[in-house]
Amino acid sequence: MNRRTINAVVILGIIAIAAILFIQTTSINRTAAVQEKNIEIQRRQDSLNVAHFNKETHFALSNVLHRISTVSTDSSDFYGAVQQIAPNKFTVDFHEELSSFQLEVWLQRELYDQNINFDFQSGIYDCFDSTITFSPLNRLEGSGFKADSTAPLFIPGDTLYKNGHYFMVYFPEVGKQEVVKKFKDDFSAYIYLIILIILVLVFFGYTVMIILKQKRLSEVKTDFINNMTHELKTPISSIGLSSEMIMKTDIKTDPEKIHKYASLIFKENKRLENQVERVLNVAKLDKREISLKKEQFDVHEFLTELKDNFDFNKNETGVQINLELNTEDYNILIDQVHISNVVYNLVDNAIKYCKIEPNVTITTHRDKRFFTIEVADNGIGIKRENLKMIFDKFYRVPTGNLHDVKGFGLGLYYVKMVVEEHQGTITAKSTPGKGTTFTVKLPC
Repeated sequence: MNRRTINAVVILGIIAIAAILFIQTTSINRTAAVQEKNIEIQRRQDSLNVAHFNKETHFALSNVLHRISTVSTDSSDFYGAVQQIAPNKFTVDFHEELSSFQLEVWLQRELYDQNINFDFQSGIYDCFDSTITFSPLNRLEGSGFKADSTAPLFIPGDTLYKNGHYFMVYFPEVGKQEVVKKFKDDFSAYIYLIILIILVLVFFGYTVMIILKQKRLSEVKTDFINNMTHELKTPISSIGLSSEMIMKTDIKTDPEKIHKYASLIFKENKRLENQVERVLNVAKLDKREISLKKEQFDVHEFLTELKDNFDFNKNETGVQINLELNTEDYNILIDQVHISNVVYNLVDNAIKYCKIEPNVTITTHRDKRFFTIEVADNGIGIKRENLKMIFDKFYRVPTGNLHDVKGFGLGLYYVKMVVEEHQGTITAKSTPGKGTTFTVKLPC
């Protein structure tokens, strides 16, 4: 997938998200407009209901007051006797003694006759002892009200403010219900929209990330195939050319030349074998087909042999190996073949990526948890943007148009896989132009 295709996918995704936002926002706005109309209608209806409730309740309480005056020897003035002190609370003044039971019966009858279908509670104030006697909650059941003594309820906010007698009626349901019902669906819709946007953005971002990752992986694999083709073609060509020269040369007249060509064939064949083995090892590590054969391994002895080997060939290679062995306990339980390959890979990279005479320093130290091996060089170094990807499979640090360093981009990937199989870690720090240091930590 090329850059133009990725750009097209990103643009189409942004357009799709914008279209979803526009459609959802338009739908929410339309729904909100409809709800506003419904709220206004509901507000008007509730106003009518409140007015009707107040009127009918006032009428019913006036009838109760008439009944009280009928049994009384002295009739009272009814004007202003019934007062509404809260949306759900009324008081009625009277001047006679009144039975709580009788008041409850009259209230049940009059409220039911006026179609007031709310549960209520009453209380009688006695001015002689300044107390209020409350009745149980009266519930509407079937054809009338019935006292529910199992649900005690007290009239809230009562104050004894009169010298005379009065009774109070409280409607708890009216207090709990909102006269105007507030619609919150628009708020819920915006929450839904925000969640939808977040999910779409997360999915879209994840998709773009996967596409970019696949594109980079495809480019890396293409580079790997090109490198592998070049790496395999060179020794094959050398083997073919040497074989042809052997066939054209008389063995009896020029045995030295035959030996030279045979040595070249052997050397190039060994190079091919190593390259194929490296690829196969990485493939087996990916499939978890390599089982580590751990045993006690003398790391210092191995590093000393490595240094002696390079010192022996120093005139040819020009490589200087320095050892700083800072621990007395240098035996650890590892797979010696793979760990040896790890060190050789790091030293090989240090030599290949150096423009001057290679100078490699290998340092060891140990703590309670890890045995640490550091390989530092004086090479060309690695830029910060490339450093985080050097352990990726097939990745090779870009060198512009220079192709003097051979490889498949599998060396450091193999190193990381082997170290992680040992439950260890490998890190790298580098300064361009000065060199790179790889730190391998293996658990003790």
